[in-house]
Amino acid sequence: MSAPEQIAEGETGYDRVLGLTIPSRHARGRVVRLGPVLETILAAHDYPVPIKHLLAEALVLAALIGSLLKDGEGQLTLQAQTQGGVVDLLVCDYRGGELRGYVRHDADRLAMLGANPSLFALFGQGGYLAVIFDVASTRQRYQGIVPLEGASLAEACEAYFAQSEQIPTLIRLGVRSDKAGCTAGGLLMQHLAEGEEGRERLHVRLDHPQWEHVAVLAGSTRHEELVDPDLSIEALVWRLYHEEDEVRIEHHAPLTRGCRCSIEHYQSVLAKFPEAERLDMRDDDGKIVVDCAFCSRLFEIPL
Repeated sequence: MSAPEQIAEGETGYDRVLGLTIPSRHARGRVVRLGPVLETILAAHDYPVPIKHLLAEALVLAALIGSLLKDGEGQLTLQAQTQGGVVDLLVCDYRGGELRGYVRHDADRLAMLGANPSLFALFGQGGYLAVIFDVASTRQRYQGIVPLEGASLAEACEAYFAQSEQIPTLIRLGVRSDKAGCTAGGLLMQHLAEGEEGRERLHVRLDHPQWEHVAVLAGSTRHEELVDPDLSIEALVWRLYHEEDEVRIEHHAPLTRGCRCSIEHYQSVLAKFPEAERLDMRDDDGKIVVDCAFCSRLFEIPL
């Protein structure tokens, strides 16, 4: 990467993922910026501003972490839950460039928290974040759970990588909401494993000088830079790491809204239930109606 690369003709600066690798530092990263896709997901529900920003951050995290998957058909799911919290469920996922998300919350209790509630105020005591990887090629599921004890969802994800995968990780997020709509961006940097049997592995050393260098530069990223429409994500990477010997970048497919609900999908799911249970699911009119929380639509399923 010898200079900030230009965005391809016809491509916008939003709803994109940029991958980067710094070979000499044994580091990799992702940069994400969301715009119209984020607006479409948020528009499914009349979320208050604090919930919009919470879900926006979660969707950026899903894109950052999900785009690390080598399995193109694999899925990354983030699920934050608590009992008795103002927010009792947040779930979003990434699969093949498709994003979706939903937050269930108590609107009356939220209104009592003010304009900028903390993560603890939203989830309360006992909140946790589950990070779930579904690998399509092997049909295996991997899950890690960390408590929501930090100041942000980003800190919880950093803790997940440190505890569950022993990979030093730094994440920065930014959200902007104004009359033009809501935009969000994020940067993730990680130190890659290096070594062989009998040698110490780089990724268990949080004080490794190569990682400290990468993390200090990434940590200097400002909130405004992550959501600045006049600063391309390529230019942001250039701003941070232009003095490196080599920075390899990879353009991922554009991000899209990916609610996978359909009558056919729900028919296939319902077909797995015994006939007696399907009868119990019928409403007073004898119909089975499925409410998709992700897109806020009702589906009447033919019997």
